[in-house]
Amino acid sequence: MKLKKGGFMRNLKLLLPIAMAFTLVGCNKQSEKIVIPDIEESGTVVILATGGTIAGSGEEGKETGYKPGSISVESLIASVPGIEEVAPLQAIQVCNINSDDITSEIWITLAKTINELAPNPDVAGFVITHGTDTMEETAYFLNLAVSTKKPVVITGSMRPSTSLSADGPMNLYQSVVVAASEEAIGKGVLGVFSDSIYSARSMQKVSSFDVTAISAGPMGALGFVRNNEVFFYEASTKRHTETSEFTIAPTDTMTSLPDVPIIYFNADADPSIIDWAINHEAKGLVIAGAGAGEFSEKFINSLNGITNIPIVISSRIDSGVITQDSVLVKHAVAANDLPPHKASILLRMAIAKTKDLTQEKLIEIYKTY
Repeated sequence: MKLKKGGFMRNLKLLLPIAMAFTLVGCNKQSEKIVIPDIEESGTVVILATGGTIAGSGEEGKETGYKPGSISVESLIASVPGIEEVAPLQAIQVCNINSDDITSEIWITLAKTINELAPNPDVAGFVITHGTDTMEETAYFLNLAVSTKKPVVITGSMRPSTSLSADGPMNLYQSVVVAASEEAIGKGVLGVFSDSIYSARSMQKVSSFDVTAISAGPMGALGFVRNNEVFFYEASTKRHTETSEFTIAPTDTMTSLPDVPIIYFNADADPSIIDWAINHEAKGLVIAGAGAGEFSEKFINSLNGITNIPIVISSRIDSGVITQDSVLVKHAVAANDLPPHKASILLRMAIAKTKDLTQEKLIEIYKTY
């Protein structure tokens, strides 16, 4: 679909749907063959839209009761005054859904899209619009799967487009500023939300309604956006993007990730849920333990009997480190400081991309990423 030149849209090219050499499944309840767009304008920022609250619509003025993924990427960009002055834009509607419906198939599509477009010298960076519920999971997956120094930025909003003081336009504007900035090169996948820039590894959702719901816990922000300027003060020391061993190339035949359930421990928890996961052919397990990854004797006894798949121990609390010497099941692996959902993503990637699933190798992976 072509847009008229001039005015607000003069730098925006919209391609809907995307075209590529692989198949997209699960976004629009159908499969689409998609190809890479031709990008020939220097400094272009590619916006990959997936839906979420930032594209949500509902009763005028209300913050609740809306439908996520209702607004097209064209309308989303058109709602942001001045964004065309930041960089030329290429918009791609990958899907338009609630982020609770995001799948590993969509993750892989995003990674392949970015890895296909990144070598183009006219592409400056990428912005992904996304629902906040699973934003941190998509960000961390891409931090492992994309292979480029170019900025990859994910953003969203806590209020739908039809609410009073919708936060989506500002977040999208600032994300394009970061994606177009040389300061963001080599920093890995970044989250931009309410003036702050976060590492994909550390970012987390910390509120069900606050417009500052995306944070990074004790790790804090890497930097800030003020007007059209980007200020970085910190950087992640963990391996990511171009140094990752888990890159998913555009020609990779992978279409989904292995199943790794997260089992949540609570007082009086029934360990039969572990047996259920094994019987349903889980390829690995992540245990969301209490405190420093702890759980009952019943859980210990059950997990001690599982030696044919990898087990990773995380914690249901949102801060702190689990050390390997504190793991209650000696053939299991400590998740370091990764929360259960990110620990699961890393294990799924390890299972999919490496043949070495020994405890020693997995311990090294969790220390490295």
